[in-house]
Amino acid sequence: MRPIAALAAGVLAAAGLAACGGGDSGGSGSGPGYGAAIDKIINQSDKKGGTLRLAMSDDFDSPDPGNQYYAWDQNFSRLYGRGLMTFKPAAGKDSLNVIPDLATAPGQMADGGKTWTYKLRTGVKYDDGTAVTSKDVKYAVERSNFTDEMQLGPKYFKTYLVDNKPAYKGPYKDKSDEGLKSIETPDDNTIVFHLSKPFAEFDYLVAMSQTIPVPKAKDTGLKYESSIVSSGPYKVDNYTRGKSMTLSRNPNWDPSTDPIRKALPDKIELQLKQNADDIDNRLLAGSLDMDVAGVGVQSGTQPKVLTPQQKPYTDNPIQGYLRFMSLNQHVKPLDNIHCRIAVQYATDKVAAQTAYGGPLAGGDVATTILPPSVDGYRKFDLYPQKQAAGGNGLDQATLAKAKQELAACGKPNGFSTKISARSDRPKEVAMAQAIQQGLKKVGINVSIVQWPAGDYFNKYVGVPNYVHQHGVGMMLMAWAADWPTGYGFLSQIVDGRAIKPSGGNNLAEEDNPKVNDGLDQAISSPDKATRTKLYGDIDQMVMQDAVEVPLIYAKALLYRPKRVTNVGITMGYGGMYDYLNMGVEK
Repeated sequence: MRPIAALAAGVLAAAGLAACGGGDSGGSGSGPGYGAAIDKIINQSDKKGGTLRLAMSDDFDSPDPGNQYYAWDQNFSRLYGRGLMTFKPAAGKDSLNVIPDLATAPGQMADGGKTWTYKLRTGVKYDDGTAVTSKDVKYAVERSNFTDEMQLGPKYFKTYLVDNKPAYKGPYKDKSDEGLKSIETPDDNTIVFHLSKPFAEFDYLVAMSQTIPVPKAKDTGLKYESSIVSSGPYKVDNYTRGKSMTLSRNPNWDPSTDPIRKALPDKIELQLKQNADDIDNRLLAGSLDMDVAGVGVQSGTQPKVLTPQQKPYTDNPIQGYLRFMSLNQHVKPLDNIHCRIAVQYATDKVAAQTAYGGPLAGGDVATTILPPSVDGYRKFDLYPQKQAAGGNGLDQATLAKAKQELAACGKPNGFSTKISARSDRPKEVAMAQAIQQGLKKVGINVSIVQWPAGDYFNKYVGVPNYVHQHGVGMMLMAWAADWPTGYGFLSQIVDGRAIKPSGGNNLAEEDNPKVNDGLDQAISSPDKATRTKLYGDIDQMVMQDAVEVPLIYAKALLYRPKRVTNVGITMGYGGMYDYLNMGVEK
């Protein structure tokens, strides 16, 4: 799942709290209450000390802030890095607001949205004692967007910044001190971005981890993930891929320069590649404080956390993610729209919902790409389905529509392809199995291929050549908005210009000129109503191309052990817990 989700205030209040109990105790336990952390920070404390113990079923895509994209990565990396802006450490609708972090204030906009200026706080130091400067922020943006090595994050800056002439080749190939001319640093505390076209939502963009500063002299390319220089309250003592990361206090962090971080634990330990069920058991036993993946407990754990004793320590937020299946247009026979429409009708979404955890821990059945919680959502269903009586899958009328489309694409007896899922996400694998069984009823035979989450996008499904050569026609994934607008949700998964040689998220390789133009029109408009309408139009255009199969609007059943302090659901990072100010009771 990718960053960054957001829920509109009205949806959160009307749907999230009602669905999650709104703080109702929900049982006889002594915890703050079922759903208590959805709209407020609970167990508030300023008590310092102790070790915060975290675990994850896989690994970072990269802990390097310039080469990461997962929502939990960006949530977590704020412990050791400070971008220009960040999502407010709060719970509920308040967490949707972006606030200054390394910057002193939001950006000053000029030239109709084509020029943005930020002033940096003075006195901010790295863990080695050197001062953070605007040149370090500029360099961070250059390395994350203009190098061949850094491919895991989005390329918004590269798309919108005015390029050099001849084209800028990035700091690893262009050894000049000037770098990209459209980012100016007139002094050590000022940075100015010059864009090729207006970008009305730029403050959201600089809240992404790519503006976390990197001193040029300390950059080691792809090896930097093992030698990160910290600008936050914690420094990375060690990181071993697939095993662990340990953080301790940055001795040069000055709280007077950082009004949003408490920096409570003395130490933070993150264990990687842990069994998902084992993580749940350790949470319940009290030997672990948090599952940082933020996707909820496993199916077998759900009954355990819904007992009267444990339910008061759970939250069930609407997360703002869409779980969906991408159909690659360059893998035959899915290059034919009728074959794609056949898959739309024949995919049993209720079975997929049940496999992922049902309405409680899975979510609601989806029919659109934009979730109801994102600006631009319209309720529509181009490929309506009905369930057969008795709960035996899709009814005959729905299956007949799928067969009709198969005939139209020249495959009346069906076809064979592959469907992918992340091997360390048992619920996603179960979803793939449910889809596999449903598609078989119309002659579509799919074999399941699995890869770990840490490699999923950068080595497999996000690499078009691999997908084409290995015939992976269907790919399961989840997506949340990079920021709380339709553009922040749609641009990286449906814009043809987001297709990359590796690490991409436009898995369907959708490249519809009308979609691309619509996104440009939207982001350049200063009028929110205009942007919102365009986002809804784009959603419908992509669904007409039948390249994405929406499955469920995600929810999660999350567990918070009672010794963890300052716990709240951040909608800015997809409806998981906010890790920035967590502490522990000794």
